[in-house]
Formats: sequence, structure tokens, C-alpha cells
Amino acid sequence: MRYLEKAPANARILVLDRGGHDPKRWQIENRRTSRIAPTEVFKNLTPEKEWLTSPGFGGNSNCWWGGTTRMMPGDFELKSRYGVGYDWPMRYDDLEPHYTVVEDIMSISGPPDSPHRRSKPYPQPPHRFSEPDELLKKKFPDGWFHGATSRARVATGTRGVCCASGICELCPVDAKFTIQNGLASIYQDPRVTLQLLCPVEAIETAAGIATGVVYRRDGKTERADGDLVVLAASAMFNPHVLLRSGIDHPLVGKRLHEQMSIDVCLDLRGVKGYGGSSTVSGNGYLFYEGEHRRHYPGCMIETWNAPFAYGHPAFRLERGRHTERMYMRFMFDEIPQDDNTVTINPDNPDMAVAKFVRYSDYANRAWAELPRMIDVLSQALPIERVVKTELGPTTAHIQGTVVMGKDPETSVVDGHLIHHQLRNLLVLGASAYPTASPAYPSLTISALSLWAADHLLESKAS
Repeated sequence: MRYLEKAPANARILVLDRGGHDPKRWQIENRRTSRIAPTEVFKNLTPEKEWLTSPGFGGNSNCWWGGTTRMMPGDFELKSRYGVGYDWPMRYDDLEPHYTVVEDIMSISGPPDSPHRRSKPYPQPPHRFSEPDELLKKKFPDGWFHGATSRARVATGTRGVCCASGICELCPVDAKFTIQNGLASIYQDPRVTLQLLCPVEAIETAAGIATGVVYRRDGKTERADGDLVVLAASAMFNPHVLLRSGIDHPLVGKRLHEQMSIDVCLDLRGVKGYGGSSTVSGNGYLFYEGEHRRHYPGCMIETWNAPFAYGHPAFRLERGRHTERMYMRFMFDEIPQDDNTVTINPDNPDMAVAKFVRYSDYANRAWAELPRMIDVLSQALPIERVVKTELGPTTAHIQGTVVMGKDPETSVVDGHLIHHQLRNLLVLGASAYPTASPAYPSLTISALSLWAADHLLESKAS
């Protein structure tokens, strides 16, 4: 999008997508977001750790749940501020103007106040709090906020209003932003050619630059030459393509990660849950930033207005108290581990292989802190009992595997997502993330893409 704004009239952009076009009607009728099942494109050696992906036009914007919080300033500086993990090669203020542009494009709903430094208010008003959210906001005015989300609070013309049903992967009312309902128009530009069902097999290189790609179309191998190659296939498939291309580095495919989440079910006394106007109505920042991150991970909390599909029963059995129950998700920093990997399936090179061995010791320290965190929340909530705490199977955020940084020895791409050795190869997306912050990654993915595009255009202009 940003490149097209300034690209010359004779520019030619070829977009290759492994999947097809599965429009919203097809998705609803078939109860899935892609006709290509995840098991057809990658093998999960540790299935107890889920990784969600949706191959096809629009990619994972088809299956995401629409959370769009910004990262906090400390997320970019874990090592320099707190002595743990890794620093990012940019700072919050570098991305702030790009965050604002993305929020406008996606028509984000968010709080009138904010835990972040902002140059502009959210384009849409916030969703309605649940009753527990109201109590938490009253007690902790600087620590509890309406959720920032692309699930529309006000209809946009192409998107309906969030129905708060908790079926966000499919989003039956098309309320969340997707490429299909929000950016499909860029593919109408005469400079852009979109070819679907064309899996890329390799990036070709010569004399220290990327020269093009090899891909399959209608069962035949084809090649496309290019002055610039951009790989944006997610943290699952970016390393897979690089490895198949022989573009190796000790860290390509390593440090697969996402936040560690702990799901909590609470029974309340006289307070009803499920009253908010979106699936996630509130975000808690009470335990996010601060010196505690030297010792245990920062945390962002979600309040849910729909039960977890795999969790405890949604309702209580006592007469008149059925909805005096709430679900919360506590999402914690993660320091990526080298033994969590994406590799090539030796039996079928077209497939990636994901292996997740463990969360870091740092992330796991959250378990010891969780009872204290719940005690703090009990200052606002009449908690009758803690029904259940359990490790969440996924936060649906695939990150790491092509890490960015300033040093070519310890990173694959630089701070503008350009490959350290192949300077006309960009590798976009959350594969570049050095760490997993408690925040949702999608807004930052988009802001980083604009940041990278602006740098590229400025470099060409100079």
C-alpha cells in the first residue's frame, strides 16, 4: 500500500499467494477460513502447542481475532531497561506515527484514555465494558482500559458491528478488519498482478542479491525475476522458504515463539460477566511495565465476554447466578528459545515442520506470581472462588524464526526488515520479532511494514 502511493507508473508488482480466494460467504458456509487445512502445509511435532494459520488471499487476517493493542515502550528495550531478553532495533517513538496510520486504515476501536503515548485518538469509540470491567476501571483508573480492537464498534460500510458471540475466527458479521474487507482495492491497481494457488518454492540469488523467485502454477514450475523481493509468509513459512532457498543463518527457523498465556475462570458474588459489546472488552495493564520485569514477565490481561471453547462451562448451575462467572486471559512476556524451531519436512519439502519444546524459565515464573495478581484484582472484584487456572494452548500469535537486529552475527534481518546479506530482500511480519511482548502483535506487524516501506522509498529517493 505505502509503496504504491509513491511507486512510478511503470512499476510492476507480482504478488504470489499459496492459497486461493475464499470469500466470507464461503467461509461461513464451510465453517472455516481457508480451503487449505493447516495440516496440509505444516506438520506440528508437538500438537499440544497449537499454531493457527489460514493460507489464502488475506492470509491470517482471515482467522485473527482482531486484537490491536500497541506494544509498550519497555517492550522494545527489555535488555537495556531490565537486563533480560533482547532489545528491538527501534523504539516505540519510531513506530508511533505508523501505529496511527494503521489504526486509521483498520478503523480501530479503542479507549479515550490510553496507557500509551499517542499523537491521535482512536478512530472509533470504545466497546462497552462488562460489569467486571467497570469495577476494575473504577478501582484502577490508570491500569484498566477498553480493549483496542479492529472488531468494529460502529459500522464502516464494509464491516458490521461486533456481535460479541466469540466466533471471531469466522466473524459471521464481518466486523473485524481483514484484507478482503479493508484492503482488497490495492489489487485493482493496474501495476499489481495477484496470482493465487502459486506456492513459492525458493528465492533465487546471484552475486549477493535476490534475483527472483521460483514458484508453481498449475502444476508447472515458473520463475519471476525482480529487482526487489519481499517475503511475507508468516513466522511459520518465512523461514521455510529461506531454508529451501539455501539462504541460511544460524538463527533462521529458530526461536519460534508467542506469549505464554494463563487462562483463569472466576466465580463472582453478585456481579454478572459477559456484558461487554465485544468478545474481549477490557485490557489490564496493572502488571505490565515496571522493574518487576527484571525478575518475572510483564503481563497484559484480557476480560472475555465469551467462554473459551476448551475451558470450563460458561455458566454456573446455581439458580439466578448463571452469569456470575468471568473468564480472563493473562498474557506474559516470552524470551524465545533456540530449541523451538521451524524446519523443512524431509519427507515433503513443500511442508514446514514446527517443534515447540518449552516456554522460557522467565515466562514460567508467571505461575508463582499469578495468585498475587488475582488477589490484587479482588480489590475490585467480589471473587467467590477461583474455578480454574490453566495454560492456554495458544494465543494464535506465531512469532520469531527470522529475527531482526543490528548485528548480522546475531540476527537475520536489520531494523528495517532487510536481509543483512541480500540487501534487496525484505522479510516482513512477526518472524522478525526478537521477543514476544504481552501485547497483540498484529498492529505492530502492520506498523513495521509501513516503517520498512518508508525506509525503502527514502533510500531509493536518495
